[in-house]
Amino acid sequence: MTNSIRNIRTIALVGQAGSGKTSLAEALLAKAGAVGTGGSVERGTTACDYTPLEKQLRHSLKLGVATFDARVDDESARIHLLDTPGYPDFVGNALPALAAVETAAIVVNAQNGIEMMTARFMQQAQKRGLDRMIIVNRIDCENVDCADLVDRIQQAFGKECLPLNLPAGNRARVSDCFFTPSGEADFSSVEDAHRRLVEQVVEVDEMLMEKYLEKGEVTPAELHEPLERALREGHLIPVVFTSAKTGAGIAELLAVMVKLLANPTEGNAPVYMREAGSGMGEAGGGRREELTAVPDIARHALAHVFKIETDPYIGRIAVCRVHQGRLTPNMQLYVGDSRKPIRPSHLYFLRGKTQTEASEALPGDIVAIARVEEIQFDSILHDSAEDAHLHARPLELPTPVFGLAVTPKNRRDEQKVADVLHKIAAEDPCFRIEHNAQTNETVMRGLGDMHVKVILDKMATQYKLELDTKPPSIAFRETIVAKAEGHNRHKKQTGGAGQFGEVYLRVEPLPRGKGFEFVDAVKGGTIPRQFIPSVEKGVRRVLEDGFVAGFPLQDVRVTVYDGKTHPVDSKDVAFMSAGRKAFLDALAKARPIVLEPIVNVDIVAPEEKMGDIAGELSGHRGSIRGSDTPRAGLVQISAQAPLSELEQFPLRLKSITAGRGSYNFEFSHYEPAPLQLQQKLQSEHRPRAEAD
Repeated sequence: MTNSIRNIRTIALVGQAGSGKTSLAEALLAKAGAVGTGGSVERGTTACDYTPLEKQLRHSLKLGVATFDARVDDESARIHLLDTPGYPDFVGNALPALAAVETAAIVVNAQNGIEMMTARFMQQAQKRGLDRMIIVNRIDCENVDCADLVDRIQQAFGKECLPLNLPAGNRARVSDCFFTPSGEADFSSVEDAHRRLVEQVVEVDEMLMEKYLEKGEVTPAELHEPLERALREGHLIPVVFTSAKTGAGIAELLAVMVKLLANPTEGNAPVYMREAGSGMGEAGGGRREELTAVPDIARHALAHVFKIETDPYIGRIAVCRVHQGRLTPNMQLYVGDSRKPIRPSHLYFLRGKTQTEASEALPGDIVAIARVEEIQFDSILHDSAEDAHLHARPLELPTPVFGLAVTPKNRRDEQKVADVLHKIAAEDPCFRIEHNAQTNETVMRGLGDMHVKVILDKMATQYKLELDTKPPSIAFRETIVAKAEGHNRHKKQTGGAGQFGEVYLRVEPLPRGKGFEFVDAVKGGTIPRQFIPSVEKGVRRVLEDGFVAGFPLQDVRVTVYDGKTHPVDSKDVAFMSAGRKAFLDALAKARPIVLEPIVNVDIVAPEEKMGDIAGELSGHRGSIRGSDTPRAGLVQISAQAPLSELEQFPLRLKSITAGRGSYNFEFSHYEPAPLQLQQKLQSEHRPRAEAD
């Protein structure tokens, strides 16, 4: 294994399901000599898709890591290749890969072209400041028009998307347009493609541009540094062509990875967040400042955990990317702000489920740590007290909205089911477990029916647990639309020591999605400082229980501004009660309403079914926001609809399209429910509240 930071490459293969990412990873492993023969998705022999369910479904369900050495000519590299799932339901297991790499390689199916997830990953990679490249895979398929696809890529993502190589020999091989620009191509010409590449790259370097204009040519060695800058700035997005099935373009792709893609010193440095003023283990004042990790082994160690997996035999496996300093076995590390150190006895490089002992991990390396239960998803591992309050820049993960209420078939399994569900939630950042106290439901939420179905299958096969399921109650919320003031005096005398607390507060609505704010504006100590948390606790009890129909309150600011105290009788319980009742008093005047969740619905279906789908959506209070034609015969529809109206939508879509339609739900926002629905929910809540 190489031991230089400059020889490390980290690349995430992302893109739509069916684009061939896993097959591409296998072809690269075989070409590099890391495996004898590349595995097959059809035969279930790939390195990255190794779980029984992935083999059965023939699709990636989780983020896989394949580390291998590669040598091209006289250059070598240690490549950490991340293979990600492409179904929208499993994007929560794909997006974390973008926090661990310098380069996002968006894989496009040459036959299908730009699909739903292609644009999504391009946008997310750009937001995180990653180098981007496009791999057009499956060029061996029938009815492939690579020239037209390049035009569509440039229309969608910009003229900076330029081919590094071109298909040749009727797509049986590729011709290089960068290192040795010669040979024929199936469209355009190698010379023209080379000229456009060079002109695009030299634009970021004035001196090199002058030399190019004077002499008409520059060498690949002279282009390397400005090329890295062009990649960092998004001024160049290289496009390469491959077929994982025939091997066309695989050697050339490996050469690009080794010779051209960024090492950890060349990519945009990862950003960490720290509370301003914090340091040496002390929390700051709530403000946050950005810090940039430096890929230097002499600095404090910093590593980010972007994947958690639970192996039935080994236990918890945490996979992390080292950004600064270095990790070694048995070194003392801290997990986030924990003061209890850990000493991982082993570090492992991964190739699917195969683990290889690592003597050290440098900036850029991706390694696994096993059997350390304290490590959670998104944890920061460090070796210095001053880094205790560092956090990675947050991932933009979708909110899980598709839910099922679950109960164990065997009541004796209740505790085991709870333990397993929380174990799965620790692995999957887009899987949630909720308990609805009003309906006494345990609800599992994911990004779609396939996401939840896979978890149910995993529980049945791996943990031998069977669950009964039913649609859950919809996650309605409540809020207010007006400002108001509330007051309560809690006074209780029972012969001995009494209780006294008096609270004045005001409430006001916040913009949708802002949650809850509690503001202490008490002047002159009219409510002693030690009782303010009790007032807040009383207020938060109302938040949980709701006011109109028993749903949690959100998007509300509560400001406590005055009160009274008693030198003997004032107690926490008195101010908790006064805070709760003052909040209820204010809510009654603040025009409370019920909010319903609205979701984005993305649908891909046969073009001739667009009218039927539009009618189905409009009949359930949905609205179409736009449509596109990703390829001939298909339509991609973007719509919004209330979640409460979509319970049977998957079955209806299947019926309308004869099983040829696919969809994805993603939470968008909350908005006021129709008056009739609000009244219905309120009337249903009254009998429950009276029974309680």
